[in-house]
Amino acid sequence: MLMKIASFNVNGVNGRLSALLRWLAEADPDVVCLQELKAAQEKFPIREINDAGYGAIWHGQKSWNGVAILARGTEPIETRRGLPGNPGDSHSRYIEAAVQGVLIGCLYLPNGNPAPGAKFDYKLDWFKRLTAYAAELLTLEVPVALVGDYNVMPTDLDVYKPERWRDDALFRPEVRQAFHALVAQGWTDAVRALHPDERIYTFWDYFRNAWGRNAGLRLDHVLLSPELAPRLIAAGVDREVRGWEKASDHAPVWVELG
Repeated sequence: MLMKIASFNVNGVNGRLSALLRWLAEADPDVVCLQELKAAQEKFPIREINDAGYGAIWHGQKSWNGVAILARGTEPIETRRGLPGNPGDSHSRYIEAAVQGVLIGCLYLPNGNPAPGAKFDYKLDWFKRLTAYAAELLTLEVPVALVGDYNVMPTDLDVYKPERWRDDALFRPEVRQAFHALVAQGWTDAVRALHPDERIYTFWDYFRNAWGRNAGLRLDHVLLSPELAPRLIAAGVDREVRGWEKASDHAPVWVELG
């Protein structure tokens, strides 16, 4: 059975709802992980999402963060809300659900700037918690996809001018090493697996004409467990969405599974 899973950092789900609904209609994904809802729990536009043909679960937070999982024609079965390992962490950055036999983890990893500093330490700690939990998921030996905005460019191919980003929290060696350590558990970076040598971006800043200059970053990733990776048949970025009216600074990234 074909299945299309996508990730989209919407950068404000209500302010950019028209673009989200247009993309849902055009791309027709089966499962969508949203990040940066920037909406309180009661402000999530569930009616409009339902009208578009999707069931949803979401973990909102006023003004900041927020994650959601949408499923076309069905209701996601929530399995976790919040990443384990720090009960005091109030950020809405992780939600998980079972959809069509696949366990979907939707995540929004911290930005971490300025680095070094407390925000960078929080990012590295969150990454450690994610890595520990991802190892637990692998022991289940079931199809799992960890989908979202990881706020890391894993390699030089994922950033338009690597030399300018060496000290940024998105590209510092500690962060790239954390991402590679996560993947090394047995996960497949789906986009890079199918496009090993291609310069691919999922984010273009609003400033300095980044979109017009194609000065982008690949921040959004889909990691597939060993049980799911053999089903991978296609992956890409709907980069044209970044050029729409009221666009997010991210474009949707997607994978197709056979």
